[in-house]
Amino acid sequence: MKKVLLVATVQSHIAQFHKPLIDLLHDKGCIVHIAAKNNLAEKNGLSLGTVEKVFDVPFSRSPFSSKNIKALKELKRIINQTDYDVIHCNTPVGGILTRWAARKKRKQGRCKVIYEAHGFHFFKGAPKKNWLLWYPIEKHFSRYTDSLIVINKMDFDLASKKFKAKNVARIPGVGVNLKQFHETDGTENFRKVYDLAEDDKIVLSVGELNKNKNHQAIIRAISILDDKKVHYFLAGNGPLRNELEQLSEKLGVKDQIHFLGYRRDLITFYQNADIFVFPSLREGLGMASIEAMSFGLPLITSNRHGINDYSENGISGFKYNPNDYQGFAEGIKKVLYDENLKREMGLHNQAKAQEFTLEASLERINQIYTELWERV
Repeated sequence: MKKVLLVATVQSHIAQFHKPLIDLLHDKGCIVHIAAKNNLAEKNGLSLGTVEKVFDVPFSRSPFSSKNIKALKELKRIINQTDYDVIHCNTPVGGILTRWAARKKRKQGRCKVIYEAHGFHFFKGAPKKNWLLWYPIEKHFSRYTDSLIVINKMDFDLASKKFKAKNVARIPGVGVNLKQFHETDGTENFRKVYDLAEDDKIVLSVGELNKNKNHQAIIRAISILDDKKVHYFLAGNGPLRNELEQLSEKLGVKDQIHFLGYRRDLITFYQNADIFVFPSLREGLGMASIEAMSFGLPLITSNRHGINDYSENGISGFKYNPNDYQGFAEGIKKVLYDENLKREMGLHNQAKAQEFTLEASLERINQIYTELWERV
């Protein structure tokens, strides 16, 4: 039986994104071990599922933290005490430390190393400091990589041309389970619960309330619209909630901005929204947008990074520079008050979402593993 070590900075990353991969590996007859920092207690119900062994490794997400010295030593111990056929690492710090810890075994031909990058920090339009820090690091460690997996076209083009990995492959993200996602109906009494009139318009975002998700841009756009019928729903927790609430009050749109917190009933909001907004500064792909597309929602997005793989101006919706508040306002208004345009964009998006299904992602991952083992 082949043994696979799955590594990420935190266990919640694996619990949230890689359970289907674990199931796939089990179906292939593999034994799966996990190495990551245990943070599941703070993540409200997430679990790793069925795995044979879990190692708690004290990673820090900061590449400069001294905690990562201990994490590297622990990784070396784990890798040296077990003969893994494949070591599959994720997240920037987890990917760097794992490839360094596994380099000798890999050089000896005793294991293969996969690094799955969920969106490089360097891309067209990224801050210069991201290029100065992360680009040389990722380029250097690519030489210790048998298969480098990326999730968008921009990262694939760059990695294929500039990096030293033996193989570079692109998958359609971690995949959206559309069948499971559309099983329930959450439309009943929605407007009554949130005290909305029948002709009120619902703009929806899903994502952590942090700087990168750039929710402040849409709050500013709502204030520019100056239309009390437009309500903005934000699903997610994060460090900027107080700041965003204060901004809403300052701009006079407090009653139009609904902070939902972390939600497990997102289907309800997708089914009741008019459009989905995604103004991020950086996204490897952005699975929340794919989910929204599958419900036939037009998109208003930024024009950055992996978002461009599915966001097409005038076709899927409209996209703008992340700081173009006026543009976001105009795009929202165009879609909300043109039912024909809204319907055409929604139909396009439902079809486009089929390219990013869980089945499509797992099929590509399966091909990558099969090709990797054939090269042994």
